[in-house]
Amino acid sequence: MKKRIIALGLAGAMAAVLLAGCGGASSKKSAASDGSAAAETSGKTYKVAIVQTMDHASLDQIRKAVESELDAKSKAEGITIKYTEFNGQNDTSTLNTIGSDVVSDGYDCIIPIATLAAQCMQNAAEDSKTPIVFAAISDPVGAGLVQSLKKPGGNVTGTSDYLDASQLLDMIFEQNPKAKTIGLLYNKSEDSSEVPIKEAKKYLDKKGVKYIEKTGTTSDEVSAAVDSMVDKVDAVFTPTDNTVAQAELAIADKFIKHKVPHYAGADSFVRNGAYATCGVDYTELGTKTADMAVKVLKGQDPAELPVSVMDGNIITVNTDTAKALGLDYSVFKSIKGKKVVTVKTSKE
Repeated sequence: MKKRIIALGLAGAMAAVLLAGCGGASSKKSAASDGSAAAETSGKTYKVAIVQTMDHASLDQIRKAVESELDAKSKAEGITIKYTEFNGQNDTSTLNTIGSDVVSDGYDCIIPIATLAAQCMQNAAEDSKTPIVFAAISDPVGAGLVQSLKKPGGNVTGTSDYLDASQLLDMIFEQNPKAKTIGLLYNKSEDSSEVPIKEAKKYLDKKGVKYIEKTGTTSDEVSAAVDSMVDKVDAVFTPTDNTVAQAELAIADKFIKHKVPHYAGADSFVRNGAYATCGVDYTELGTKTADMAVKVLKGQDPAELPVSVMDGNIITVNTDTAKALGLDYSVFKSIKGKKVVTVKTSKE
């Protein structure tokens, strides 16, 4: 458990922050840290719980953006927002414990990051109706979080990083029109992967292209899945799958060794060695999530606050991987309505 205190205010002003622990026994460690963003003028104080499903680059990026925007909004609007970080380590029992503690501790709003955390927080807040503003849910309706995107109903709303699988598959065939077999790599237990994998299969069936489907529920299983498919495919597609994202640093070299480009659902994969993605800006998504949370804190009903589906119009390419694979990514610049950005491999 770690503490992190952030205070903003007039010179000489001090903001005290109390640690809100995630008590209760659990099979895995959960981390919590407190942050406080105090306004330049005194005003109402709110407690916000930020609950991250697990550690990986995209979710970390979202959390940092949420916290940064809460700090900024707190200062700009004359309120104080004390936020506490929790991490479920991708473990349902840990997340359920966190949910129970957060609800009993009387938080004013919960911001869960990714589907599993959102579902656990929704269950925990079923009786209390604590407002929930989720971040990065690919299919909020399918996950049972909201009734519809326009009118969520209940106490839950948030932001969606819906992945259009056809965009990534279009990129695969833009790069290699002769591709004959595509690998589908994901965790079949993740709700966020279910719809895009179905869409990918439908796309490939219509195109008459074969696919090999491999799954894993842990990083080791994902690595083994890659070993079993990598010499049989021309490219690999992965949706916004948290389990594969965690394994990306370990599997990227396998793809490169066999000259197989890995197309994935988020830029965090690409920063860790995958070839390319077409998706949302997760800093922008985190900022939007925080803005929605502040609206809810100030009295807006989550039931009437539409889910914000972020635009997935950014193509991100790893130039280190492109060079290693011998691929010319300039072909993506001809895709209408998309912005191409480049990154290099990061081990973080």
